[in-house]
Amino acid sequence: MAEPIVFDGTVEWSGENPGISLKTDPAGPFTALASFFRVVLSPHGRGHALVLASTPAAGAAPGNLCLTDNEPLARWLIANYVSHFGAWKGLPALGGLRFVPAETVRSSGDPASMYTEEVSGGGTTVRLTWRGLGAPFCFALGPAQSATGRHHMPSVFIGCASASIEVNGAALPGQPVPRVVAGHPISTAMLAFSETWVRVP
Repeated sequence: MAEPIVFDGTVEWSGENPGISLKTDPAGPFTALASFFRVVLSPHGRGHALVLASTPAAGAAPGNLCLTDNEPLARWLIANYVSHFGAWKGLPALGGLRFVPAETVRSSGDPASMYTEEVSGGGTTVRLTWRGLGAPFCFALGPAQSATGRHHMPSVFIGCASASIEVNGAALPGQPVPRVVAGHPISTAMLAFSETWVRVP
């Protein structure tokens, strides 16, 4: 019987973290980014956070915000995780985020074809949509490959053919661009389920 895979360390959080990063020019900078969290376990309890950079190169801009029902959790995730993600690292937008209480959080669709996350609060509704979803695959990054450099990160990813970020019904410009994760060609938009971050001792 095979031995179980054990990740030594402290489980810091576990849940879901689908994201969408868009470009209008595949060779240019990202023009809009969204990272959604549905956390079931963390030092700050359960909660949701949708981090949005409608104007990534700007600091305090109206479209740079975080909709959340647990602000301490959201601030902790941004400081310790989002700020290390490749597309987000060093973005001025992270320094000027408005924190808006989330009033509703809804998921819909089917991860086998099309899936949405919609968060509303303070008169703003953000809708993330992933279309043309591919086959799920499971992998684990070690500390040397993870965004933070300090965690194991097992997860299930699902790539997609296209994705959109809508704010109050208006789509932000851009499309996801190709990338490879754990040997799988996907894009800068994906679903991430069963995601767990384990800090190494």
